[in-house]
Amino acid sequence: MGLAVYNTLTRRKEPFAPADPRRVGMYVCGPTVYDHPHLGHARAAVAFDVIRRSLTFLGYRVTYVRNVTDVDDKIIARANEEERSPWEVAEEYTRSYDEQMSALGVKPPNIAPRATAHIFDMIRLIEQLVTKGVAYVVDNDVYYSVESFEGYGKLSNRSLEDMRAGERVEPDPRKRNPLDFALWKAAKTGEPSWPSPWGAGRPGWHIECSAMSMKYLGSTLDVHGGGQDLIFPHHENEIAQSEAATGRPFASVWLHNGFVTIDKEKMAKSLKNFVTVRDVLADYPAPAVRTLLAGAHYRSPIDFSPGALDDGRAAWERLASFGRNAAAMLGEQAGPPDGAAAEPWRAKFTAAIEDDFNTPEALAVLFDLVSTANPLVERVERGDATAAAELSSLADAFESLAEVIGLSPARDWPERGDHAAHALGPLVEYLLELREEARKAKDYAKADAIRDQLTTAGVIVEDRPGGARWRLA
Repeated sequence: MGLAVYNTLTRRKEPFAPADPRRVGMYVCGPTVYDHPHLGHARAAVAFDVIRRSLTFLGYRVTYVRNVTDVDDKIIARANEEERSPWEVAEEYTRSYDEQMSALGVKPPNIAPRATAHIFDMIRLIEQLVTKGVAYVVDNDVYYSVESFEGYGKLSNRSLEDMRAGERVEPDPRKRNPLDFALWKAAKTGEPSWPSPWGAGRPGWHIECSAMSMKYLGSTLDVHGGGQDLIFPHHENEIAQSEAATGRPFASVWLHNGFVTIDKEKMAKSLKNFVTVRDVLADYPAPAVRTLLAGAHYRSPIDFSPGALDDGRAAWERLASFGRNAAAMLGEQAGPPDGAAAEPWRAKFTAAIEDDFNTPEALAVLFDLVSTANPLVERVERGDATAAAELSSLADAFESLAEVIGLSPARDWPERGDHAAHALGPLVEYLLELREEARKAKDYAKADAIRDQLTTAGVIVEDRPGGARWRLA
């Protein structure tokens, strides 16, 4: 049937048709690095990581660009509060973002341009807009005239009149229209600045993404993505300035992920209702958090709560348990896999992904596969060669399909609590040896007491034919 996606611009689901049938250029707005990332940032990163993986799974070669905004009012304010340079602040929180997203299994983008490395590209784009008469200079600032762009509002589906009525815009007598936005900001004392034809200053936020995306992906992007909060004004403004400069459509498809909410209200630093990724990973395994974030459809909201995280952990454990048990049972018994056994599951999974990256349905396929395959594990334990061939096929399919959602149990996931499993490993193994000695001596009370103590400490012990295995709860 082929991939169909919901395009925010057309407000309908439509067949996916990149300019090159084999390649996709995708740009996603990345973080403004002035603090540690929260779950809302993680939701966007995971959503587009799954979309990228899905496109690759469907046979496309993806060039994925995700920027870093490393010069911004918020970064400067944070630097002033902490009496540090903006560069120090930006570098610290860029590293924090990269580390936390990596912990959640998010692949790094092919290109991660930083705004400060592309100032010349932004100046050149602004010059084009000024030359075309759609931008104007006032006191060393440069503004874009929204009334000069006939299609302004087409992404957010709002007219200029609606925007004026609905937005609280600070009055500025220098602007021709209150909705006109800054392309270049004149330098202020103590702030980072760069030379330009209009005097020293720094770029506005919106021009950054236009300049960087078109530099790496051309004047028309196959996919532009970001959070739903960016539809207006950020993405609306990107369209206006980019299409005014090139005369071509800026992006063929616009994809926007839903929010993470707390009590149905968007999680945001400005509202002070956010939870950092770092804090969540101190209490929950990274794949459990990813299961929560990837398990909802990318366009749907996720209401955060400890109960939701517990559900994510339970779902992940079901997947991981099958992956561990299948791998342990197959070993050298697998033999040639029964390729036909996995085809129905691959077909259903592919159909779910082709339906606007429907991860809830794709996960349901994986859980159905696990339900079908679990009895095969027991048969393989009893030496059933036919079951081993079928299980081998299903286990291979499970691994490859789970990887599309970024939930492969075979991945080397970081442990909760800063690599706690690595640190506790020798002690746990020693206690399990003592437990095994107690069992051989038929001192079952002592063996049970050791297991109970491990359980209390958050270590789950599984007794298998090949010996005891353990993991952190």
